[in-house]
Amino acid sequence: MLVLSSPSGAGKTTISKKIQQSDSTFRISVSHTTRKARPNEVDGVDYHFVSEEEFKILLKKGAFYEHSIIFGNYYGTSKNSVDEIIKKNFNVLFDIDWKGAKQLSGFKKLDLLKIFILPPSKEELEKRLVARNQDGKESIKKRVLAYSQDIKHANEYDHVVTNDNVENCFNKILKIIKEHLNN
Repeated sequence: MLVLSSPSGAGKTTISKKIQQSDSTFRISVSHTTRKARPNEVDGVDYHFVSEEEFKILLKKGAFYEHSIIFGNYYGTSKNSVDEIIKKNFNVLFDIDWKGAKQLSGFKKLDLLKIFILPPSKEELEKRLVARNQDGKESIKKRVLAYSQDIKHANEYDHVVTNDNVENCFNKILKIIKEHLNN
């Protein structure tokens, strides 16, 4: 099971999708969220978009391996969906933040390879957040402020990779995965 985490906007979702496209043994774990879908996001593919009430019901039932509130929205990884991926003999790819990775680490039955992706700099991260044109100014400000807190957790991961170039970062991560699978 591969965990990719990063500060918001550092490229983990882009890299996750590239891994799944290049290696048919991986399936991305589709999280539940209460946030509104962004343009081009598809329910059941990018996220399972649910109401806060629905999310809280699932939470009470113990339906998540991990969950957290990020920028005012609930996010969670369904035990059911992960277990289904495993039953079908696929590797699971988690695109989650450091809080979620920490919770996943508490489940000893999950064999995790954890990689933290860093942007080249805080300034570059802010440029990327603005360029992706998915968040308002206030949201971008919150995400940039969270950066300093997020990077403090990089040392909790097996590997840290800087995303100075998507292709280079992707190739470094593929190399780490191959080395891990060969051990």
